[in-house]
Amino acid sequence: MAKRTPNVVPLAAVKPVQFGQALQERYLSYALSTIMARSLPDVRDGLKPVHRRLMYAMRQLRLDPNSAFKKSARVVGDVIGQYHPHGDQSIYDALVRLAQEFSARFPLIEGQGNFGNIDGDNPAAMRYTEARLTAVAEALLDGIDENAVDFRPNYDGSTEEPVVLPGGFPNLLANGAAGIAVGMACSIPPHNVGELCDALLHLVKSPNARIETLVDLVKGPDFPTGGLLVEPRESIVESYRTGRGAFRLRARWVKEELPRGQYRIVVTEIPYQVQKGKLIERIAEIINAKKLPILEDVRDESADDVRVVLEPRTGQVPAELLMEQLFKLTDLEIRFPLNLNVLDRNNTPRVMDLREALQAFLDHRREVLIRRSTFRLEAIERRLEILEGFLIAYLNIDRLIKIIREEDEPKPVMMKAFGLTDTQAEAILNMRLRALRRLEEFEIKGEHKKLTAERKDLKALLKEEKLQWSKIAEQIQETKAKFGGKTKLGKRRTELADAPAGIEHAIEDFIEREPVTVVLSSKGWIRAAKGHLDDNQAAELKYKEGDEARFALHAQSTDKVLVFGTNGRFYTLGCDRLPSARGHGEPVRLMIELANEHDIVALSVFKGGRKFLVASDAGRGFIVPEDEVVAQTKNGKQVLNLADKEKAQAFGIVPENADSIAALSEGRKLLIFPMEQVPEMGRGRGVTLQRSKGDRLSDAQAFRLADGLPWGNRVLPASELKFWRGERAQAGRMPEKGWPRAKRFKD
Repeated sequence: MAKRTPNVVPLAAVKPVQFGQALQERYLSYALSTIMARSLPDVRDGLKPVHRRLMYAMRQLRLDPNSAFKKSARVVGDVIGQYHPHGDQSIYDALVRLAQEFSARFPLIEGQGNFGNIDGDNPAAMRYTEARLTAVAEALLDGIDENAVDFRPNYDGSTEEPVVLPGGFPNLLANGAAGIAVGMACSIPPHNVGELCDALLHLVKSPNARIETLVDLVKGPDFPTGGLLVEPRESIVESYRTGRGAFRLRARWVKEELPRGQYRIVVTEIPYQVQKGKLIERIAEIINAKKLPILEDVRDESADDVRVVLEPRTGQVPAELLMEQLFKLTDLEIRFPLNLNVLDRNNTPRVMDLREALQAFLDHRREVLIRRSTFRLEAIERRLEILEGFLIAYLNIDRLIKIIREEDEPKPVMMKAFGLTDTQAEAILNMRLRALRRLEEFEIKGEHKKLTAERKDLKALLKEEKLQWSKIAEQIQETKAKFGGKTKLGKRRTELADAPAGIEHAIEDFIEREPVTVVLSSKGWIRAAKGHLDDNQAAELKYKEGDEARFALHAQSTDKVLVFGTNGRFYTLGCDRLPSARGHGEPVRLMIELANEHDIVALSVFKGGRKFLVASDAGRGFIVPEDEVVAQTKNGKQVLNLADKEKAQAFGIVPENADSIAALSEGRKLLIFPMEQVPEMGRGRGVTLQRSKGDRLSDAQAFRLADGLPWGNRVLPASELKFWRGERAQAGRMPEKGWPRAKRFKD
């Protein structure tokens, strides 16, 4: 058996290349391929290559709107085999999206079978579904056989594909587009085609139209799932002027009255690209987590239409207040981005404003009009040439017949005798005998006259730009009549509305007030038990193995709890949103942004108007008003600033009649000094309360000297504290024997 010769590359053929340069070249090629052949649509027809190839392949299969459906697998197979040699699933996903009425504002494909639903369920496999083109797709492809656009070889050179479609429909803005490329992205919401046609007609008359004028015509996006657009007009104008921005879109809802003063809210339209199933799951999570206590239940009663029922806890809650909270917490309100980043006619990606995008469509339509008119004119010229030959034949029919019968090569003789062209002579020789009737002669004369008039009009059209724009305006009017607002498909679905004014009431006004006990365990699990439990009852609650109660506070369900962490931050939790004490509760770190390396110093019920003493283990602290520490977000509010390796250590409520502060160090040194020496601040590091070299602060509290110092289970009278009284920032002295040995004033 012969040995195989190893495939060895000659050393001389190896060229050294810098790794960075090679990587840069290859990544640049990948980036360009992603940008131009995958992610960004063409401004002229609004399609990406996969969508364009789908349209063209389906046209080649004669899947026009009036034809029978064909299996989606057949379509996908043709697209892969001839134009788009990529995964079949990606092609089928593109086909499905173009057929989904809740995804495409003006579907380009009509589907038969299971093409998915608004709940987020997947479509059936391509072998089970069928498809054909819609009238919108037909408008996009109209004229493609009339040299309207350029063609290029497909991936293997076996056939050709269009570079761009003729685009008799403003698809880019009508259906929108989305894509993520390398270093850039595209996000265009769908719009109403009737409004787009009005803007295009205005732009034909006034090419330098202002963006504000165009926005009067194109009022904003028009999403296939409807909803309410509550973006201010100034913001809409700015978005269209820059080509970048976002639109605030809300669900549409109605209030249904029920007996005994009750009501329910029914959501009939949800925002674009929001899956109804996941939306309802999110609302259910909010109800279970008690994040919105005024909401009792959510039900999905949808059939062919959307009907999501929301049940409030009480009829006293304003429906507007409930919906405003849901808009904040769920995808019942979204912001849909606008990034009009597209490929222009030179295949260059750039961000366009509204006028540039509309003008690019008009320029493309003019180019298509000129190319189709030229193609038609050439066809007319050829036909007229033949018809003129036929007319000569009718005038000299007897002599022609004699030449054909007697001559071996009648064609050159005919051409010489009657001055015919080669094309005319060939057409005469190919005539059927039945065409020699007198009636046929009249029909040819009529056709000749008609084509002559059409040729004259086409030459005038190609010569005068004004006539070209007039013709384009007629085509736009036809598009508006076929797909505009007076049709079922073109009627505006997204209503423009103003965002409601601020609601006067707060959620807390409608929460049922009842006593609760907030329990926080040593391992950080928090919950709220009904009623006011004593320490023994709180200790008897079920805890995870190795866990126990650490804090137990009596509060009301309408109260807020302040959490002070060793990172110097205060966090705020609503008692109504705390989990029930039937279980072990939930980790408090899931409710607030408290890192694992930090712990909780204290827990307190917010009452308002009080003052707190806060201090770090470095002995620095100050007095802060209670109203200054309330946080609005999970990140909390930084109150006590800390240096490296410092942590918040002490927290205490300042009594109204307090006049002194006691500071206790880890080494059990006690210092008592006047409270007036400590400033009141909203935030900062504070001043030094106690200074002890090599020692750290353990606790600090404010008290009234005449009432004595509370320490553990004892109250040390003022007469026994004279020896430990001094000035702020001193070290302090060791307590006497018999005094409490605890390093904190309160357990």
